[in-house]
Amino acid sequence: MTDTLPDRLCADPKSKFHDADLMERGVGIRFNGVERHDVHEYCLSEGWIKVPAGKALDRRGQPITFTLRGKVEAWIKTPGGDPS
Repeated sequence: MTDTLPDRLCADPKSKFHDADLMERGVGIRFNGVERHDVHEYCLSEGWIKVPAGKALDRRGQPITFTLRGKVEAWIKTPGGDPS
């Protein structure tokens, strides 16, 4: 396993951007200087994250998400919880 993260990662197993090994290890996301724990998908190069809109679900049972744009930083979580 490498310690490099992909440019885009999604928590949904049906997505082509999903990586089960990375999700199992844990990925930390900092958006505009604030650590977020509710990120559903991110893209580093384009500078956006997708977060769920409360408890709302679409007709397929997936969470409805909205996109936030800004500075995105990602890291693989370590046992200490700090960025590596």
